[in-house]
Amino acid sequence: MTPAESPLPEDEPPVADLLLALGLPGVVDAHVHFLPPALQERVWAVFDSAGPKIGRPWPIRYRYPHEQRVEQLRALGVRAFPTLPYAHRPGIASWLNDWSREFAAGVPECLASATFYPEPGTAAYVADAIADGAKVLKIHTQVGEFALDDPLLDDTWGLLAEAQVPVVTHVGSGPVPNAWTGPEHLERLLRRHPRVPVVVAHMGAPEYADFLALVEQHPTLRLDTTMVFTSFFDDVASHYPDDLLPRLADLGERVLFGSDFPTIPYPYREQVEGVVALQERHPGLGPDWLRRVLWHNGVELFGLDVSQL
Repeated sequence: MTPAESPLPEDEPPVADLLLALGLPGVVDAHVHFLPPALQERVWAVFDSAGPKIGRPWPIRYRYPHEQRVEQLRALGVRAFPTLPYAHRPGIASWLNDWSREFAAGVPECLASATFYPEPGTAAYVADAIADGAKVLKIHTQVGEFALDDPLLDDTWGLLAEAQVPVVTHVGSGPVPNAWTGPEHLERLLRRHPRVPVVVAHMGAPEYADFLALVEQHPTLRLDTTMVFTSFFDDVASHYPDDLLPRLADLGERVLFGSDFPTIPYPYREQVEGVVALQERHPGLGPDWLRRVLWHNGVELFGLDVSQL
């Protein structure tokens, strides 16, 4: 494909050199979103308006049709990615799950994904999603305005703890806190269901230390790097503390690379570069750790066949 035919923006910097230096065939990105087109437009409109749950200007770099965004991920070296729908109100999770399943069926690299919301019947439709092959689920408590330990979710969490299908969970207080964000919500859930397979989105920003401690204590918890270690996200309030890096190095098998593509305001390379640059901040975050985060951990968590990637 010539540069003129590339699906990427004209000023897109390459990523391949970073991966080549680590001997990796690509990236497993644990935090990518594809939503039904009309819903995607509404979500982007919220970001465009810097609404109350966004809190700052947030330009969207990869505002393209679905088909082009799939080609963009391929061109960037992403070999596996989810759709990560998230229900923001009752009554739409099953519809999102059906759409996501159909979308993934037509894209070989796409991981079948699902979501849920505290409402009657949640456990039943989550069980259906798992039976239909969902490899990952997503919930967003800040947007959905619900507590992780809502009694309506008790059976669902029990099912997920038994099935060990991971749930990418935005429960950190960034970018704007509300009554449903913060580490105390995950702590309460873990008292009831200590084996829930939660991936803490954005490494729990800005409560990095609290969420890191929870991951250390619970072997089925993980962190994803989504948007952390970028110039947009890594301001004074959200800077990842140097004193946590040795502990992060020790958790190398439970850290996943994530990007938040397409709703990011900078080139995809910046997220990869930010993670790779961690080796300059601590020796334990060197090539072996990076290979796990960018590739092997995702392959193992999602049960991927590397011969097909």
